[in-house]
Amino acid sequence: MIDKFVATMADATARIPDGATILVGGFGDVGAPAGLLDGLAEQGARDLTIVIVAGGRDGSKIERLLSLGRVRKMVCSFVRPASLAGRLYQKGELALEIVPQGTLAERIRAAGAGIEAFYTPTGADTILADGRETRTFHGRNTLLEYPLRGDVALIEAWQADRWGNLTYRESARNLNPVMAMGAALTVAETRHVVGLGDIPPEHVHTAGPFVHRVIHVPE
Repeated sequence: MIDKFVATMADATARIPDGATILVGGFGDVGAPAGLLDGLAEQGARDLTIVIVAGGRDGSKIERLLSLGRVRKMVCSFVRPASLAGRLYQKGELALEIVPQGTLAERIRAAGAGIEAFYTPTGADTILADGRETRTFHGRNTLLEYPLRGDVALIEAWQADRWGNLTYRESARNLNPVMAMGAALTVAETRHVVGLGDIPPEHVHTAGPFVHRVIHVPE
């Protein structure tokens, strides 16, 4: 019998290795896997690369991982200079890769879809293109981008069944579905547990084959 639910947070974060690239769903606190991030902090993995939209504002769950010195690099769309992430970067204690938000989402989606590279006009005429390959299509400059694959994705769902089928609530859907597809190991925390068949097929936002572990974290 397939049952992807695990009983404890330790089980959910087990065997996440040092040096892993972690895709973290959410936009700010919306759709962010707060329980799993706390679990990762307790689990102890170090030298992590965190891929996330927002760069660790003060008070966020990412801030705890940063304050513990567990994060080597952050790939994100923006960082507040006055935040802990910004201060660590200025002191040379954190590497940053800034990626436009749409490009970030597409790089992760490309990883899940098996696309090995793509061109985008976003950033092609900015300093982000310095030293990188560009081409012109139909008179428009474009920048070559590569997939962004995760070793682990930590995501938040609204509902899950034991096969790992997931739904998301409203804007909490954000990057969670593409991150679930773009990692070798996907771990979901869910607010609600439902029975098989309770999620209509057309409402399955992430299908079970993309999900490896699920933990119930009540609202």
